[in-house]
Amino acid sequence: MNKDVFTDDLDIRQMTIDDMAAVFHLGELLFTSDFSPSMYRTWDEYEITTLFNSDSELCLVAELDGEIVGFALGTTVDKQHSAWKYGYLVWIGVRPGLQKGGTGQKLFNELRVRMKEQGVRMIIIDTDADNEAGIHFFKKLGFGHIQEHVYMTLNLSRSHKKKKKKESK
Repeated sequence: MNKDVFTDDLDIRQMTIDDMAAVFHLGELLFTSDFSPSMYRTWDEYEITTLFNSDSELCLVAELDGEIVGFALGTTVDKQHSAWKYGYLVWIGVRPGLQKGGTGQKLFNELRVRMKEQGVRMIIIDTDADNEAGIHFFKKLGFGHIQEHVYMTLNLSRSHKKKKKKESK
């Protein structure tokens, strides 16, 4: 399929409540533990409903022939004592088989326009350091200043079991 024909037929629009199930199921397909074993955000229905209820104008879908084939979910952040307003692209996903066809770029471009209209001066994203495809995608969109950060977990069920063993001795 010609990439230009495909993206010409693509409709980028604001997500509606009727789109939530399709977006949720597409995210379930994309954001698995195989995709990112150390993913700190969990893909669940609350991710969609929270963003939709707080920033619906920054929840976008890509539709092709009446089917949701991609989405971008964002929000804005006002930091206290800062003149800057930040945009945060929380999730972006495109149906397998259609990735690298321009859908993600069109979703991001529309999100960027909407954020700029809201006074956003900087857009922030985060992804796993080993997500090479994601990093390449975001670099292509103009993102830079890659910073690696430390992510740590504490499994409370294990700590709790150790403590109980000590108490029972």
